[in-house]
Amino acid sequence: MPGWLARLWYGRSAWRWALWPVSLLFIVVVSLRRRRYLRRGPLDGAARVPVVVVGNISVGGTGKTPLVIWLVEQLRARQVHVGVVSRGYGGRELRQPRLLAGSDSAAEVGDEPLLISRRTGVPVVVCVDRSAAVRRLGEEGVALAISDDGLQHYAMARAMEIVVVDGERGLGNGLCLPAGPLREPVARLGEVDALVVNGAQREAWMPAGSVHMQLVPGDLVSLSGSPNMPLERLRGQTVHAVAGIGNPQRFFATLEQAGVQVLAHPLADHAKLRAGDLLFDDDHPVVMTEKDAVKCHAMSLPRHWYLPVQAQFSAGDGAALLDAVMASTRAGCTRGACDD
Repeated sequence: MPGWLARLWYGRSAWRWALWPVSLLFIVVVSLRRRRYLRRGPLDGAARVPVVVVGNISVGGTGKTPLVIWLVEQLRARQVHVGVVSRGYGGRELRQPRLLAGSDSAAEVGDEPLLISRRTGVPVVVCVDRSAAVRRLGEEGVALAISDDGLQHYAMARAMEIVVVDGERGLGNGLCLPAGPLREPVARLGEVDALVVNGAQREAWMPAGSVHMQLVPGDLVSLSGSPNMPLERLRGQTVHAVAGIGNPQRFFATLEQAGVQVLAHPLADHAKLRAGDLLFDDDHPVVMTEKDAVKCHAMSLPRHWYLPVQAQFSAGDGAALLDAVMASTRAGCTRGACDD
């Protein structure tokens, strides 16, 4: 994110008030669009498979994908046949549902869906029309679908809405685009079924009942097939850190907290990587996010590693969230809308 935009959305820039009238117009358009969709009934085809939406109301990375992976793993442990739908950001704009296969590339289907597919092994379907993706997932015999993002995709019926908020950045200045980072007004948080706050202690603005999540790094994974390596092995060393995610600073901070000297290389979210983005004129190791690593399968990178992260909850918070998912989806799809 450019520095001027960070100052506007997360600082005290006076320019936010100059853009405030445009934000009001944005709110009107968003509200009318949502009201139009919600007046209609849920899609019959999608309603046969209950959908849990994991989304956010702000622009930028909040930790949705690690939460989707956690939910998939927990539901599978409860013997639930679960699958995932996604729009496929970073890939081709697929207008027909596509069930991911092992030979797919991030350039085709998007980096996050490919990461989820490889990490979990569950069916993942990509399509710009998420309702069509849910119907395709139903053909695989899936009993429950998780939508990675899609909170504002009101054409898709949903049984439950989970919103993830970055606990460090919060809701910024609390304004909607373009004056602030919000896709919907703050009041929208009062309408969702669960709020997950990623990476900070509870603050005054967090509603009662919000759930606290941490992202815990695992062992470094080599892109050249070498054995995994504990992150602590890099303590005191200088590394090139590459991150094409919504909030690269979170990744850099994770490495720094492990005692690593970071040469930061932030990239745009879903950036298409080239060899020149990953090769440097020294012998320092290169560490990237798992989301970036799925785009590097065709590259020869002998000293490159990626750092997987895992969502972690307290026992009570994790159980409460999972119980809420199970209770909501047993009732089937209760909210949604039809396509145009």
